[in-house]
Amino acid sequence: MVNAGIYVGIDVSKAGLDVALRPGNEPWHVTNDDIGIETVVRRLEEAGATLVVMEAAGGLEMPLAGALAAVGLPVAVVNPRQVRDFAKATGRLAKTDSVDAQVLAHFAEAIRPTPRPLPDEQAQHLDAILTRRRQVIQMLTAEKNRLGTAHKPVRERIQGHIKWLEDELAALNGDLEQSIRQSPIWREKDDLLRSVPGIGPIVSSTLLADLPELGQLTHKQIAALVGVAPLNRDSGAFHG
Repeated sequence: MVNAGIYVGIDVSKAGLDVALRPGNEPWHVTNDDIGIETVVRRLEEAGATLVVMEAAGGLEMPLAGALAAVGLPVAVVNPRQVRDFAKATGRLAKTDSVDAQVLAHFAEAIRPTPRPLPDEQAQHLDAILTRRRQVIQMLTAEKNRLGTAHKPVRERIQGHIKWLEDELAALNGDLEQSIRQSPIWREKDDLLRSVPGIGPIVSSTLLADLPELGQLTHKQIAALVGVAPLNRDSGAFHG
């Protein structure tokens, strides 16, 4: 049986994006910056991608995931552990960026994690953040270029503006990460929770909604937050 559709795997690193399509030719590479992200989005739109899969990569995937979701491309951010297990099961033990992209494309085609497109309102929200982020990066680059040739009377003003722009970029990156982690495309925690025997979609959704701290605290801290930690309650002669 032939699998209809174009399944895409993207390996994300700090420096670059490696993209593989199934069916398709050899993986291709772009830089992980605004130009590279725009190239990936345009080429995948032209290809009519059925599903795009990438691993959670410590936040490096956020701008690309946001850009893909903002234009309505079906994207799923998955737990790296699942992909590694899949690679071992299919005999793909070598590990390079291009191989990882091919494994992700194969994972997308074989496992087909449910794509979770964003509602129009959320897509517009993401697009607005990404647009502003690009504007701030452009202004930051321009000001840094000006600083190199600026005369002393204006250098302090330019440095102050650069500091403000860097703070603004950090805030926008935080908004982008929060928006994606709260969106339906974010699968890492959901997949991890559902890998536990007895945990289904309802329990997983409840935990993610009521305990956003999951994954950020130790098991003792999360138990104390929930209220199930065995804490001492000594009073008078009673100790326990």
